[in-house]
Amino acid sequence: MHYKKQGFQLLALFCLFFLVNCSKEEKVAPQLSVASAEELFTAIGGEREVTVTGNTQWTASSGAGWVRVTTSGTAGNGKISLSVQSNETTTERSTIITVVAGNLKKEIRIRQLGKTSTNSIPPDATGMRNLSSLALAQELKIGWNLGNSLEAIGGETAWGNPMVTQQLIDVVKAAGFNAVRIPVAWSRFMDAATFKIDPAWLGRVEEVVNYVLKNNMYAIINMHWDGGWMQPTYAKQEYVNKRLHTMWQQVAVRFRHYDDHLLFAGTNEVMVDGDYGTPKQEYYTVQNSFNQTFVTAVRETGGRNAYRHLVVQGFNTNIDHAVNFLTIPTDPTSQRMMVEVHYYDPYNFSLNENSNITQWGKDATDGAKTETWANETYVDAQFQKVKTKFIDKGYPVILGEYGAIARLNLGSDAANTEHAAYRKYYTEYVTGSAKRHGLVPFYWDNGFTGDKGLGIFNRATGAIAYPGILKAITGN
Repeated sequence: MHYKKQGFQLLALFCLFFLVNCSKEEKVAPQLSVASAEELFTAIGGEREVTVTGNTQWTASSGAGWVRVTTSGTAGNGKISLSVQSNETTTERSTIITVVAGNLKKEIRIRQLGKTSTNSIPPDATGMRNLSSLALAQELKIGWNLGNSLEAIGGETAWGNPMVTQQLIDVVKAAGFNAVRIPVAWSRFMDAATFKIDPAWLGRVEEVVNYVLKNNMYAIINMHWDGGWMQPTYAKQEYVNKRLHTMWQQVAVRFRHYDDHLLFAGTNEVMVDGDYGTPKQEYYTVQNSFNQTFVTAVRETGGRNAYRHLVVQGFNTNIDHAVNFLTIPTDPTSQRMMVEVHYYDPYNFSLNENSNITQWGKDATDGAKTETWANETYVDAQFQKVKTKFIDKGYPVILGEYGAIARLNLGSDAANTEHAAYRKYYTEYVTGSAKRHGLVPFYWDNGFTGDKGLGIFNRATGAIAYPGILKAITGN
């Protein structure tokens, strides 16, 4: 018995020695990465999180007292929570957050802009009802876009539409819409070096806003494409945020006295020119910073803007990119934030002017004329993603643009009529699905009612050019 016991002991020691040596041989090399190499804050400061990915213990430390760092999940994957104090000086400042795991080190540069004159006044809740954005969204029944007018580069009529009139907006209201999205190009400067917007242009936009509000409708003004200067790259980030902050403060001050029937939307379809693929981390990180700059700039002006409902966009307003990459900005005012996405799927049916895809949905009869990947089921699934990600968590969603172009020259009256029926059904289905999932739909009307246009109304006369499309949207 004693001999057997010694044998078992020797065997156990051998197994332990073998396991220890195998463990040493299979030791995994340490890894460490951070989701962002630089974070830009405005003078107001704020809080933000940066994701850390690794396979070993790590620490993070700040090089300045004005940045407080707390960590979570430091054994491998985790997050760094940054809390940046307000910068009361006019000088930009920066510091480095150092993340260390063994002999690995990563740095996150923190930059904060200096304080500028904001013409800020104390918060004023007069006329700003105690409504959350979710509650307000329920009042935005159905929306219409005043497209290709105030956002036209070169002037209001540069893209073929006449000057906007009260008569036109009256017709839009009578047709069943109760909200108007007004895309605006604000880079009409009195002084381009300082981004000072021409007061006459501010006045003209205000005149159009008043056309809407006089009808007891809701208005959304944004900062549209505007020539494409909002490029979401690290190389352009500082310039764009400075320009965006300066311009939005001017707009916010101009409209500060308006009540909650006026909403602000920060940007439109921000993307790197020509790159329609899944955005790199750099791109969506910078685009998220634009949203934060917009919110900060508006809130800083005070007055009713301290309580105004604001709209931020996902990357390129793409639903999947919004769900996967959008970071909701830090906002000192709770429950006053909406998210915006757009829907133009499938592109070959909705927008591609040279496509032979002229049928859509369950009643399509010709496979050569149909894209089956974006049918009714797909529409519902996309809107359900948005509902789950945002609406169910307290952030209502604006479907800021959607629609399908008219095709009037398909070779025969029969072909034209057939496409018109599919177009009407597409519009009806997307509108209905958006409503069923809690999104607020805003049809994209570019003012052109001819072949390959998206206009519903004749902008000059107010006549309804496509009563079928109008009925598909409003039921009227």
